[in-house]
Amino acid sequence: MLPLVFRDGAVQNAVHVAGNGGHGGLQLVGDIGDELLTPVLALLQGGCHVVEGDGHFLHFRGVIVVQPYPGFQIAVAEGVGGFRQLFQRAALPPGKGGDRQLTRRDGYVLVSFAWVAFSLFGMLPFYISGYIPSITNAFFETMSGFSSTGATILDDIEALPHGLLFWRSMTQWIGGLGIIMFTIAILPIFGVSGLQVFAAEASGPTHDKVHPRIGITAKWIWSIYAGITCILVALLMLGGMDWFDSVCHAFATTGTGGFSTKQASVAYYQSPYIEYVISIFMFISGINFTLLLFFVNRKFKKVIHDAELKWYFWSVVLFTGLIAVILYYSNPIGMEDAFRKSLFQVISLHTSTGFATDDYMLWPAVTWGLLTIVMLMGACAGSTTGGLKCIRMVILGKVARNEFKHILHPNAILPVRINKQVISPSIQSTVLAFCFIYAVIIIISVLIMMGMGIGFVESVGCVVSSIGNMGPGLGETGPAFSWNALPDVAKWLMAFLMLLGRLELFTVLLLFTPEFWRRS
Repeated sequence: MLPLVFRDGAVQNAVHVAGNGGHGGLQLVGDIGDELLTPVLALLQGGCHVVEGDGHFLHFRGVIVVQPYPGFQIAVAEGVGGFRQLFQRAALPPGKGGDRQLTRRDGYVLVSFAWVAFSLFGMLPFYISGYIPSITNAFFETMSGFSSTGATILDDIEALPHGLLFWRSMTQWIGGLGIIMFTIAILPIFGVSGLQVFAAEASGPTHDKVHPRIGITAKWIWSIYAGITCILVALLMLGGMDWFDSVCHAFATTGTGGFSTKQASVAYYQSPYIEYVISIFMFISGINFTLLLFFVNRKFKKVIHDAELKWYFWSVVLFTGLIAVILYYSNPIGMEDAFRKSLFQVISLHTSTGFATDDYMLWPAVTWGLLTIVMLMGACAGSTTGGLKCIRMVILGKVARNEFKHILHPNAILPVRINKQVISPSIQSTVLAFCFIYAVIIIISVLIMMGMGIGFVESVGCVVSSIGNMGPGLGETGPAFSWNALPDVAKWLMAFLMLLGRLELFTVLLLFTPEFWRRS
């Protein structure tokens, strides 16, 4: 279902704001794919054997003893039973005790498990082939791909065979569109509604409806996603890339993952044409898919006047201009070269793609701060990108402005409006809570990384990059380096942050609360 990554749990508010940043068009959860059922079932059956080896789905034996905390043990124990009940209830025919309707709780479990299961299954080609012999590294690389992060532990990417490079790029394309789409595809077999699964993975605080039929919207989104990819492949081949590199880089661009087939990333080609083409398509991939659907349907006014898109566009313009001027006056390069380097890096990090054409760690230190802001901000909700999302920036900006007005006019009623629609107080509070938890997780994770002996700059870069699904970090984890030097514990922590960022915190964190597993 495309980048469907739920980040707040605000779907219950069901605010239909046109083109605002949600997967409005992504009410595509129930009936999307009879044609996908057979291969998906086969894939999931294989994943079951990987998890346990006996083909019994979700029968996790021996997981409780690893945790010394009784409360958590109870939560895990109930969670294991919840997994079983989830699929037992889904498989029950009508009249046999099941209503064949997933609850919101079931949706959160399904979504989180789907991403972990696909990562465990997807790491096998790397591990079995022997090119990544470490389980930690293989899982890290796969989670980085499926979460469209793009951080890598590989020090010699060109040494991998084409088959592994293709799979590596494919993980980003699949993850960008949304693994959960494949999971949801099997639910109609059991007659199960996928609405709660959508609620657990949809990104953004608000949602907009594009078409009343889920299946139709799904086909539109698939068509746009595949169409953008095919167009980019053709344009890259016109620029001199061979067909294999073109396909892999197109997968990484539209999925905003950033895995390249070259160790030097896009800088390897030394082609302004390729850099501009990829920059444009990275920007397009950062736009809400709902708006892309509106554009295809010639509803241009909704696209032009969308508040989130305006924020996204002008932030790219602002940061590109600032960094280009700094590079021009601090380095002996031409204005066009400074503009192109600035534009590519800004869009790459703004959309959490992670491609690189230059080592920005060699730039003036002030540009590191500007790029960090871009990394935190992210692009549009309802896209394949990571970060906080521009729609949240818009909401926070309007809330902050209203607070100043409230100081002058205490009795005034000042609703927050986006695209002429009022944003409810519950959504405002959810956005504030999300940003607070996001900041707390970053601070705690940075402290943990520093406790492992990792430098401050590297710790901040890794954490912000992982939770924002960016790819390159700062310092010795910047675009010129891999993350292979990190301790194994740090790699597992970063993989967990990638999952948190991809599913926008609450979906995953809820699973660690005992209240979540208590029967209601």
